[in-house]
Order: sequence, then structure tokens, then C-alpha cells
Amino acid sequence: MASLICCETQSRVSSVLNRDGKNYGKKNMFDCDEETCWNSDQGECQWVSLEFPGPVRVSEVKVQFQGGFSAKTCRLEGGLKNGDFTELDQFYPEDNNALQSFPIQEAATVNKVKIFFENSVDFFGRIIVYSLDVLGEKAS
Repeated sequence: MASLICCETQSRVSSVLNRDGKNYGKKNMFDCDEETCWNSDQGECQWVSLEFPGPVRVSEVKVQFQGGFSAKTCRLEGGLKNGDFTELDQFYPEDNNALQSFPIQEAATVNKVKIFFENSVDFFGRIIVYSLDVLGEKAS
């Protein structure tokens, strides 16, 4: 089981704190640097979407929040290249700084995923993610 995120994976996020992509942008979730993070702006439901270069089967999601800025519920949705998103799974992170791992049951073949961070612990709805990885295998 390997990381599905590569240089050809396209990522998008719901928001960036103060629109400061240099310090708080999405790339910081994937740079393997413990000092950098994606910091969302305030708002009700923040999300990250990933589009892979080809079809994949997701088997695990790994995420590291900053304690106090985590989500109580995460919803994983997936879809084919031009198709709609459908719900694949939900998981419930702890509010801490540890790297957390969530196995995804019966993963369908998808080209894209979207992770919704719901019920933020932060009063303003901000989410801070130091590390995000999606594991699985390429589908033929």
C-alpha cells in the first residue's frame, strides 16, 4: 500500500488563512515538513480535494491536525473523472497533534476524492493540517 499523492496529483482547498498561500497553502500538507501546515480561513465546512492522474482505490487516509484546530467528523467522498462525488466513508479524528490513520472500507475505484472537515473544534471553524496522505493502489 503506497501513497497515491504524486507530483501529478492536483489539489484544491476550501480556503487559506488571510489568502496567504506562501505560509499556509495547500502544498504544506504534502511537503513532509513538520513545521509547515495548511491553515484554513474561518467558515463552516472546510475541505481538501485531490485529483489523481489515473484511477485509484483508496484504502487509508492519514491526517495530522494541530490540536484545537481539528475536525470531529471527516467525510470522504470520491468520484470518477467527470462524475459526481458520492460518499465513501466517514471517520472521527481525535483532537490532538498525532498523525492519525483511518482505514477505508471497501474502496471503490475513483479518480478524485474530497475530504470534508466537519464540526471543527475551533469556534470559528478553522482547520489546521500539517500532513495529509491518501494510501491505496492504482486501479487498472
